[in-house]
Amino acid sequence: MRLVRKSMILLAVALVFGAIRMPFESALRGELEKSGLIPRELEVGTKQKLGQTFAAVSLGGLRTLVATFYNLRAFSEFTEQRWGDVARTFDLIVTLAPHTRYYWETGYWHQAYNAASYYINEEKLPAERRREAWRESIHAGRDFLERGIRNNPDDWSLWANKGFLLSDPNKFPAFRDQAKSFEEAAEAYRKAEATGRALPYVKRFSLYALARVPGREDEALEIARRFYNESERNHTPTLLSLLFVLEAHADASQDMEELAVRLFGTKEKAFEQLGTHWQRTRDRFPVYGVAEALQRLGKDLDIPAGENPLNQPLPPPPGPDQWFSQ
Repeated sequence: MRLVRKSMILLAVALVFGAIRMPFESALRGELEKSGLIPRELEVGTKQKLGQTFAAVSLGGLRTLVATFYNLRAFSEFTEQRWGDVARTFDLIVTLAPHTRYYWETGYWHQAYNAASYYINEEKLPAERRREAWRESIHAGRDFLERGIRNNPDDWSLWANKGFLLSDPNKFPAFRDQAKSFEEAAEAYRKAEATGRALPYVKRFSLYALARVPGREDEALEIARRFYNESERNHTPTLLSLLFVLEAHADASQDMEELAVRLFGTKEKAFEQLGTHWQRTRDRFPVYGVAEALQRLGKDLDIPAGENPLNQPLPPPPGPDQWFSQ
């Protein structure tokens, strides 16, 4: 009887001690997970997906290895165009390796680009079904990428991929509010730059997106002027063309031909680059002052009327109405 009583006392002490220790251990584990010193615990649903390998993987050491094998399986599913399986497999992969950029970028690309392209060309499905599947794939890819950003907020490449997706002429028609898409793209590029590790193109691409947001022209002009003055490496045809249209928007009374020559260097270069800009309808860039400049430059350069971009049909921007017309 005395032995039983001692055992009960020891058990009670152990339970009390465990209850006291649990909050401290939980808090400590949370801090270690946030700092990346230990892997996060696997979700309950992951156990069912992994099956017999769950016990080994849950220890942490084999997660990366298992993720590699599942990535090979995802590739096979991709080649067989099993898009639902691809998405589910990448959900599992990033659960195992949430801080590996490659998996987030590949999983998002398969959904927003490969699957979306598949539905554009899959003629066996009705047009409306293809259109909706195309849109759903792009949104699924975006959601997946944004999960990657939440898990890796300091990864410049994931932020840049979001900016690229939201400003891609082949993708932004999937988003209802294009002005909002361009605005969010500019912000994504800005956050990529803010990490201090982004490649140089990111700054310019942030401007390219912002310049397409109605009401943000003055802000974009200030940035374009700064980039122009920083380095000649920034004097790309797109940046010069946008600087021209933003200057024209700020002061519509100025001499557009003089402005064009000042930025592009010669009348010939100005005519060529502004003509190309005029034809880029698919990119939705603003064209303030371009028509006036092309008209005057074409006259000064003796360009035949039929060769002036102003008198040529504009290419229709590709989009869902064209792709899913039948």
